[in-house]
Amino acid sequence: MKLSRRTILRGAASVPFALASLRTGALAQTAPATELPPILFVHGNGDYGALWMTTLWRMESNGIARDRMMAINFTDPLARNDDKVEQAGRSSTEDQRRELAAAITELKRRTGAARVALVGSSRGGYAIRNVVKNGGAGDVSHAVLCGTPNHGVFATDDQPNNEFNGRGTFLRGLNEGESEVTPGVAFLTLRSDGLDKFAQPDGRFIGKPGMPTNVTAEGPELKGATNLVLGALDHREVAFHPRAFREIYKFIAGREPARIAIVPETSVRLSGLVTGTPGGVPTNRPVAGATVDVFRVDPDTGERKGGALYSSKTGSDGRWGPAQVDPAWSLEFVLTSPDAPTTHIYRSPFPRSSEVVHLRPARPLGPADKDAGAVVIMSRPRGYFGLPRDVVLLDGKEPADVKPGVPTDAAATLRLPASEVGRNIVAQFDEERIVARAWPASENRIAIAELTY
Repeated sequence: MKLSRRTILRGAASVPFALASLRTGALAQTAPATELPPILFVHGNGDYGALWMTTLWRMESNGIARDRMMAINFTDPLARNDDKVEQAGRSSTEDQRRELAAAITELKRRTGAARVALVGSSRGGYAIRNVVKNGGAGDVSHAVLCGTPNHGVFATDDQPNNEFNGRGTFLRGLNEGESEVTPGVAFLTLRSDGLDKFAQPDGRFIGKPGMPTNVTAEGPELKGATNLVLGALDHREVAFHPRAFREIYKFIAGREPARIAIVPETSVRLSGLVTGTPGGVPTNRPVAGATVDVFRVDPDTGERKGGALYSSKTGSDGRWGPAQVDPAWSLEFVLTSPDAPTTHIYRSPFPRSSEVVHLRPARPLGPADKDAGAVVIMSRPRGYFGLPRDVVLLDGKEPADVKPGVPTDAAATLRLPASEVGRNIVAQFDEERIVARAWPASENRIAIAELTY
């Protein structure tokens, strides 16, 4: 049996997101890509494959061919309340096992490889363990579980069919035995040193303040795995932070990455999938008839620089693109989707091409927005806002709806009076700065400053 190893890697949570300078021969001299198994990235609860974009870029910057990697989009990414009871727009553990097994088969077919490496964030690690334990071990060389609540978000005697219950049927089945990993597959877990909102002893982070969860910060670790602690990172950062990338790469490749920084390309092509949130439930089902417009904007004002660089309407597959852009351009994506607000998404420059620029509309304007002239949301999909850990400023102030302490909030909302419609709003997270425009809520429009790092 492989012995468990726990290593604590300490340091500040935030590091500058540097981009390598563009130059001839910028990519490292690496061993042939075939030396590494193909890599399949698995997102977490309610998410989509787009969250792995920066990880894919870092892998490419270390010589991993784009066509030897894949990021799955589970059809219905949100878990059921009861794993045994059907729930509209939500998936069971078996649904996810089946979809992941199919994706593994496809990546093996596409690359001709005998085995693939799997990297999962949060709930994605459940699907990985489920596949490996139930017949898929021969197809998998490595399993990396990032912030996966392997012993539950809570561990109680009620809700036995909730997959996040450490004492429930699902997790007891995965964790039975002296070793909690499947022989023949190399397992790595990555976790936070106390800042994971889903590995806390008190239930306040899951809406039950004062209730003992019977879970600790060590919950993501597994007996028989290599277990690493990444310091003061949050639940999502242990998958998507540069420090997490380093450990993922080292574990799969058996060597240090040549670089952590992302190497820009001279020309960038962007494409992705338009999905929706019917009934407020996020899904990865494609949305037909959505219009995507892409504009270049001034990085200091958010104002458009000319007409649309790209404009099209999605077909039945929900796909949009490709849009050709410069790696130095700040961008505005305008998503006009059926039965949803027109969503203006402002993004930092894209240093490399990507086929996972997936777009979901903002949630509908609600009662809290009824008196607002404009609504601007600052969103960080690959991590949470940690106060006082991070620099978090929206329109020059720390957002009132971001709670200090354990990072729990990935979005902050600014509501402006009608007199301020049209002005620019600065969203600042550490060294990433995005300028958005405040669009009129009366026209059912919402602006999102979406952080990449």
